[in-house]
Amino acid sequence: MVLVEMKKIKGILSLLWKCYVGIIFSIFAVLLYPFFLVLLSNKKWKKFSFRLFIFWSWMMRFFCFYRIKKIIHSPVPEGPYIIIANHTSYLDIFFMYSILPKHPFLFLGKGEILNYPIIRAYFKGLNIPVHRKNRGKAATSFSMAKKAVQEGWSLVIFPEGGIPDTLNPQMIPFKRGAFRLAKALSIPIVPVTFTNNYVLFSDPEDFLGLARPGTSRVYIHPYVSKEQVQELNEEELIQLCFERINSAILKEYPELKAPREM
Repeated sequence: MVLVEMKKIKGILSLLWKCYVGIIFSIFAVLLYPFFLVLLSNKKWKKFSFRLFIFWSWMMRFFCFYRIKKIIHSPVPEGPYIIIANHTSYLDIFFMYSILPKHPFLFLGKGEILNYPIIRAYFKGLNIPVHRKNRGKAATSFSMAKKAVQEGWSLVIFPEGGIPDTLNPQMIPFKRGAFRLAKALSIPIVPVTFTNNYVLFSDPEDFLGLARPGTSRVYIHPYVSKEQVQELNEEELIQLCFERINSAILKEYPELKAPREM
């Protein structure tokens, strides 16, 4: 009985924390929107918007009492490159800007994110939605990504295809898109692991799910060079990147021995 009550209290506190984080996010979304609107109105100014996202990331970390601890901080290659990471929380997205601020990047994210009004206003103007269930739109996204790299942007892709519903941080098998892009464009891959963001801010739709301030543990692994990308076949490349990202998860959660099936 006591444990049930404690769980309820913890859930309510987590919900209050999610509301607080949502308020901070919304305040900066409104304050920064006019600046983004101006910068995105001119293609030549578009990359300056990346600096605003870095600022926004730092402000979220400051006002929400989130600290970053880079347990591994390997050198990053000259851009452009593809950043891949496991995905357990929306914090993964916002932390990325202040974790890897040196080269401007775009996100390739599932098209469903356009259903959220505030996020849509930012995502559609700067990032690339991917509609996996529509082959025509998926091909268009692939072409947009190639063009973005040619214009000097790096890309961020969560190869799991979204936030797994349960059992975080255990990963699910990677989808192929990120690796096909890397091989087609002959660019390096930078693997990143977030090991505990799911504890700091779980899915907002899970109202009583875990959420609290704290320290995010991040691993920036040695990158896969463009030569390695070309030398390995697609399966080998996926396996290499999966094992590199998963190594940090297994280090902290040794009970998670294998990826989940889809």
